[in-house]
Amino acid sequence: MSTDSSSSSLVLTDEVGSKGVITLNRPKALNAINLEMVQLIYGAMKRWENTKSLVIVKSVGEKAFCAGGDVRAITETSNVELARQFFSTEYGLNALIGSYRPTYIAFIDGITMGGGVGLSVHGKYRIATERTMFAMPETAIGLFPDVGGGYFLPRLEGRLGLYLGLTGYRLKGRDVHKAGVATHYVESKNLPALEQQLLATTSATEVESVLDRFSESKDAGVEFVLAKHLRQIDECFGAPTVEGIFKRLETDGSEWAQSTLSTLHKMSPTSMVVTQKQLELGAKMDLKTCLKMEYRLAVHHAIDSDFKEGVRAMLVDRDQKPRWKPATLAEVDPVRIEKYFGPLPDGSELQFEDDGPKASL
Repeated sequence: MSTDSSSSSLVLTDEVGSKGVITLNRPKALNAINLEMVQLIYGAMKRWENTKSLVIVKSVGEKAFCAGGDVRAITETSNVELARQFFSTEYGLNALIGSYRPTYIAFIDGITMGGGVGLSVHGKYRIATERTMFAMPETAIGLFPDVGGGYFLPRLEGRLGLYLGLTGYRLKGRDVHKAGVATHYVESKNLPALEQQLLATTSATEVESVLDRFSESKDAGVEFVLAKHLRQIDECFGAPTVEGIFKRLETDGSEWAQSTLSTLHKMSPTSMVVTQKQLELGAKMDLKTCLKMEYRLAVHHAIDSDFKEGVRAMLVDRDQKPRWKPATLAEVDPVRIEKYFGPLPDGSELQFEDDGPKASL
């Protein structure tokens, strides 16, 4: 085994013959990824792209795989250029994961939110454990479910993805597998043995065999936590607008519907409208096209949105009292929403390596 990172590095990389292991090493920050970490992960993956047959991504500590992107760093500086650099690099990594030649396996053991979802969900295999807690909570901070959320969320069963994207609902353990976010469920105590056996495989068929041997059937254990509400989710979140979703929930009137309404009333109205449109469009896009759309959205949000206020209320001051502008769905301006999806002021767009020369950011 060769190791090319010191233990003080935010990202550790190990090579085991034809296999590679990337370990997020920022446990005190719940392995939230910053620009340096994204660059380190991307660099390792590019080095290994044509020489490795399998890459495992995991993290240090038992609490979190990756709790998200370091959004505080972006909003506290009010530096749009930093936002451009972070989002373009992060989305470039998401795209690379989605088309990676080596078999990509993420051990999503612990909290997996936002940027952590982007590090895992586009890869071939995602291994959940009893400690996994998945969520896309961006509407609560005035953003939208990025990192390819517009691509993978609408591809979940029925309207489950839109429900998760608008409410930030937290799925835990086996439910992450049952929802289709994870491809396998393995008890955390078995991860070291699983890793060891994966690193000893010699073919894709063997990888499948090892994963199947360690994992639990999707039908095993208790019923999916949202099973009894899937029909209501499809009906209520099948409305063509966010206002329509609210009306259908009000008409439903059940305890679940009232609880869901209570949650949605806390979210940024602008973010919810953006998210609904993002997923509607993303359902018809490939991953790279979706990420280019999300890059526009992200930079527009860094320029003018509820993003900074949401981060202040939820992550900085923690008063849980964001002052959304506008404060209600009725006041959300359709023209402003369209602008979020439109070209950026300086004409720059997200480009990937295989698109040709990168745009000047």
